[in-house]
Amino acid sequence: MAMKSTADKVATIQKGYSLEGATIELGAAIVDGELHKDAPVRLPLAMMNRHGLVAGATGTGKTVTLHMMAEQLCAAGVPVFLADIKGDLSGLATAATGSEKLKARTDSIGQAWAGKTFPVEFLALGGDGNGIPVRATITSFGPILLSRVMELNDTQESSLQLVFHFADKNNLELIDLKDLRAVIQFLTSDEGKDELEDLGGLSKATAGVILRELVTLEAQGMEAFFGEPEFDTAELLRTAPDGRGVITCLELPTLQTKPMVFSTFLMWLLADLFEDLPEAGDLDKPKLVFFLDEAHLLFNDASKAFLEAITTTVRLIRSKGVGIFFVTQTPKDVPADVLGQLANRIQHALRAFTPEDAKALKAAVSTFPVSDYDLEETLTSAGIGEAVITVMNEKGAPTPVALTRLRAPESVMGPSTDELVKSTAAGSALLPKYGTAVDTISAYEKISGKSATSTGAAAPGQPPTPSTGVFVPNSPVPGTMDQAAVDADARRIEEEILGRPSIRPAPAPERARRAERTAPPAPQESGGGMVGDLAGALGGALGGGLKSMARSLGTQLGRELLRGVFGTSSRRRR
Repeated sequence: MAMKSTADKVATIQKGYSLEGATIELGAAIVDGELHKDAPVRLPLAMMNRHGLVAGATGTGKTVTLHMMAEQLCAAGVPVFLADIKGDLSGLATAATGSEKLKARTDSIGQAWAGKTFPVEFLALGGDGNGIPVRATITSFGPILLSRVMELNDTQESSLQLVFHFADKNNLELIDLKDLRAVIQFLTSDEGKDELEDLGGLSKATAGVILRELVTLEAQGMEAFFGEPEFDTAELLRTAPDGRGVITCLELPTLQTKPMVFSTFLMWLLADLFEDLPEAGDLDKPKLVFFLDEAHLLFNDASKAFLEAITTTVRLIRSKGVGIFFVTQTPKDVPADVLGQLANRIQHALRAFTPEDAKALKAAVSTFPVSDYDLEETLTSAGIGEAVITVMNEKGAPTPVALTRLRAPESVMGPSTDELVKSTAAGSALLPKYGTAVDTISAYEKISGKSATSTGAAAPGQPPTPSTGVFVPNSPVPGTMDQAAVDADARRIEEEILGRPSIRPAPAPERARRAERTAPPAPQESGGGMVGDLAGALGGALGGGLKSMARSLGTQLGRELLRGVFGTSSRRRR
């Protein structure tokens, strides 16, 4: 086989990256040791929801790469989510200053560089930082993700799912850690031992282990993260008044002490988006691009259920217009089932100092298409700010492999000042909604008979506070609901769960009151009246084996007990 000339190799790259639609400019190709700014390397904007991988050894420029990509996505009107591990990404809010060295680099790749600022929203887990506090409720987080945070084994994870089932069935809202602790303490008490026996697979010893892990989470300060108002993931999809996409930057100043919480929280965000977003199909540009840094933390010692849930989410969230880029050191950090979903590859330099490094290098090379490069040599000799790239073109085929000198960011490659971050957070439209924690009446108050601490009104969009009362197992939902409300919830559940328009007409207020006065007694075994009809409809649609679940849904109108792939519960806030 004849060797290609340099001109032929350059022509192959030029042809492979001649794209018609909007693109993210990545840089210029390096062929046979020479930089060719007439051979630009691009990534089609419409293909960014096919997911991607940014990999490379420490110090090779991965963070700068995602920084540069985030700027261009923002300019194209695409919202971006970034986890700021090292604190460097806050520099997106500050314009960079030019220099002779920077100008020489940008001129060499044909980049028209100018310092710019970008619209950034700063978030902080549970308020642990300068950004807007981000919280999630226990019930929304779900048993699989919570098991991951507590590092439970498979048996303990299954037991925790039974605890969630018990809480759902008995209308015990799991908002924060003290709610879950109260439910487990009740189940292991003399008063609750009969309920514990009814759960079957949950032993008192296992419940005790889970209880101890909850105490550990509280000791680590995690009670600040679990609670209300819960963060609405729709906030990640916003655009600025000028049409640019908002870059949401999550501060993680204490990552080293809570790595599992960080990685699991990111998957909660994705799971919540997955449950809430409608199918979108192929779009001209994604609704959101999600950069998941330190991706290896997700998969280390992960349970089978957790890995299956990640794989399912990555596979299916593409059709909802969300792109995910995993950022890690080597491709082997990502399981094969997930790696197979990542069509866009940006591979920075790898080191081969040990036999283990050499294996990782060979594994990385094997994941690239056949190319004109000696990839083992190229990947070990690439400089800082250079990467081997192949992406999916507009026809769904991989582009030629190209060693690329990457573009320079136009904002500061480092942190913004604390004063700027604090002032940005103080002026955020999200602060009134999420700035103050709210402690509503939930499982802890119901079981203990105590009233919740007054914290002021709930933030806009939060569910109404349930009425107070002492918990009684299998008791009905506290408070009453008029017939019009029952009818409305019946229609909603028919539409959301059966996936078809409801056949129930919306009654006029007077007709609803008349129907309430004249309604016949409800049959005991079916759940009664409208509830019984709904249970029957759901049972028929979903199969006889699920009739009990349908009755549970019918008798707890307004509570969404169907959980997603992570066991999360989508408590509608929109």
